Amino acid sequence: MKRIKKQFWFSPQENAELKRKASLAGISESAVIRLLVHGYKPREKPDERFYAAMRNLSAIGNNINQLAVKTHTLGFIEAPMMKEEALRWHRFQADIEAEFLRPTKSNLKWK
Repeated sequence: MKRIKKQFWFSPQENAELKRKASLAGISESAVIRLLVHGYKPREKPDERFYAAMRNLSAIGNNINQLAVKTHTLGFIEAPMMKEEALRWHRFQADIEAEFLRPTKSNLKWK
């Protein structure tokens, strides 16, 4: 996508606030403005505990998926049940990402 340069003038307070909000969200200042233009409210970047939980959750999901493949190969546990459990973990992971990471739609009237 081709980007078009825009130039804005901010007061020192507005500039500081934009920098602060971009830092809180963990994105660039231009990304904050693009999200706002599209009607989204940027979210604060979660702390390290969130990322540790996501790594653990991902590892659990991968382990369950590997168990499903192994049990299907050996044929002594119901593989569809194990696969469904793995999918449930991955959906849970996606829900957590949506809750903590994805920007939310703004209720601004001027959209």
